[in-house]
Amino acid sequence: MPRVLTIPVQRPEWSISQSEELYRVPYWGEGYFFINASGHVAVRTGRGSSGSIDVVSVVEEARRRGVDFPLLIRFQDVLCAQVERLNRAFETAIEAVGYDGVYQGVYPMKVNQLHEVVEAILYSGRKYGMGLECGSKAELVAALPHLQDDQRLLICNGVKDQTMIGLMVSAQRLGKNVIPVVEKLKEFEDLKSFAWGKGFIPMIGARVRLATQGSGRWADCCGPRSKFGLSVPELVELVDELEAIGNLDRLQLLHCHPGSQVADIRTLKRAIREVAQVYASLIKRGVGLRYLDVGGGLGVNYDEDGCDNDGGVNYSMQEYANAIVETVKEVCDGQGVRLPVLITESGRAITAHHSTLIVPVLGAQERNELSSKMDLPHDAHEACRSLYQLVERSVDIRSSDRAIEIFHEASEKYDETSTLFTMGNLSLEEHAFADRAYWTVCRLLLSRLEDVGPRPPELGELEGLLADQFLCDFSVFQSMLDHWAIGQPFPVMPIDRLDERPSRRGVLVDLTCDSDGRVSHYVSSCANKSFLPVHPFQPSNPTFMGFFLMGAYEDIMGDAHNLFGRVSEVHVYADEEEEDEFRFEKIIPGTSVQEMLAQVQYFPNDLHRRMSELVRAKIQAGVVRPKIGMAILEQYMACLQQSTYCDPGTLGQDLGS
Repeated sequence: MPRVLTIPVQRPEWSISQSEELYRVPYWGEGYFFINASGHVAVRTGRGSSGSIDVVSVVEEARRRGVDFPLLIRFQDVLCAQVERLNRAFETAIEAVGYDGVYQGVYPMKVNQLHEVVEAILYSGRKYGMGLECGSKAELVAALPHLQDDQRLLICNGVKDQTMIGLMVSAQRLGKNVIPVVEKLKEFEDLKSFAWGKGFIPMIGARVRLATQGSGRWADCCGPRSKFGLSVPELVELVDELEAIGNLDRLQLLHCHPGSQVADIRTLKRAIREVAQVYASLIKRGVGLRYLDVGGGLGVNYDEDGCDNDGGVNYSMQEYANAIVETVKEVCDGQGVRLPVLITESGRAITAHHSTLIVPVLGAQERNELSSKMDLPHDAHEACRSLYQLVERSVDIRSSDRAIEIFHEASEKYDETSTLFTMGNLSLEEHAFADRAYWTVCRLLLSRLEDVGPRPPELGELEGLLADQFLCDFSVFQSMLDHWAIGQPFPVMPIDRLDERPSRRGVLVDLTCDSDGRVSHYVSSCANKSFLPVHPFQPSNPTFMGFFLMGAYEDIMGDAHNLFGRVSEVHVYADEEEEDEFRFEKIIPGTSVQEMLAQVQYFPNDLHRRMSELVRAKIQAGVVRPKIGMAILEQYMACLQQSTYCDPGTLGQDLGS
């Protein structure tokens, strides 16, 4: 008779507050995201608002309407709330110090150029005079018709060709508040030849490269070696030329770029002080500056507060506004010059929170399943018997040192059984037993080492070994390019069952055939960030993961790896008159297979012709009957209209006979 070992399984209690702490929701949620009484992720329609939208309800409504997944949910109320919050922060700062001037923000389109996003920002920022910033010819063409109010600013950065310069100058002729920002002295020469030569003298801006070095991941994008702007000697040369032709009054805006996602408020203050001194010096020189544009940099907490990690900043939005207003006022008052109209180009802080990606989990590879019963064959190899004994010893282990010793012994025996099988000295059944025994030992030891301190290095090794792989219906390259390219962390968590303890460790992998198609860093309270605490996968129940703070850059920068296209979108607004207190304003289908193929020069007519020829040849050769052949052709053509992502409801289905 085989020896049978029974292993007890514990099911500890769990609470919603523990889930919020585990996934760090209070740190990155900014008062918008929380877990409701049903154990679901929910979104407040405004900071401090009593109204909220249940994310699970949104998903269920989308499924009811037949929307394809993965699904990007835009909570437009959050987008509008962030615009309000930013402008009110500057209003508060201006009032607090008696700043005799105004704030006039612009939204940098590069962060998210999607039409619905830009329109919502302009609409919610209308009472504040909020404008736009563009950095390319296409962005300029998109922005111009949306500036109905002549007072709204359009700041034009980036490299400018003659066509772009011409359009900006023409926009000024129409009375629009469009300011081309000189990045290179050559741009000024082009402006002179185009405008001055035709008798029209446009107002311009100039960007200066600061000596202050940035902080955080993008520290190198600013400072003396930045690709942005004029050096101080070049700025002086520009001013000299304007003075020589009697047009000092046409330089109306000074711009700087303190960095992106500035992590440390002290770095920001140094940069603001430096550019304020440049502004004051130019005013004293007689330059007609009206605007001081301090660029972007307002950061978002993707992880936790603080500047010691890649995902955090050590200041709030209000602190950011206070730092700018107070520093500029202090410098200008000290130099005895007039205060400028303050401009910021905050994009990430406005857009990040409003967009959430919902991804179905298609399956899980659970290599570490704890075997409650361990059957040892009576004639098992000695190496298998040793592993069985290690399982017995692991059940009631009390010492962490002994647990580590057993882990090393088990790893050695497991390697031995693999070698024996490869050499033909171990049966397939024995090999399977050794595999179950080893992973059971690892699982038992992990539960013992979790409760000890200090944290032994073997614990991290075990956690990595025992993490499940959760196959998710999305592409990292399309939807999380910054994560793949630069390791940007994003909050990820289940959207339901958050009143249950997540008893598994998971690594989320995507549909692409690239080994890099995985989420490699997670936001959680766990010391080991290489996995995500998750609930066991249940094939009978749909499982969805929420990817949060996706609204900045990720919406627009995706790469078409494996020809996975844009995901479906729903635009959601709070609506108290609806049953679930929300409504779908718009549903935008994801990219179809046909649309994606057209981008790489595969067209339906040509594909249909080629496939028809292939099928007819097989019918004529007697490989398939005509009815089956035509069914295959119809199946092929129907696929062109489908989403590029998996349909979980059809996994495992076949054509039939």
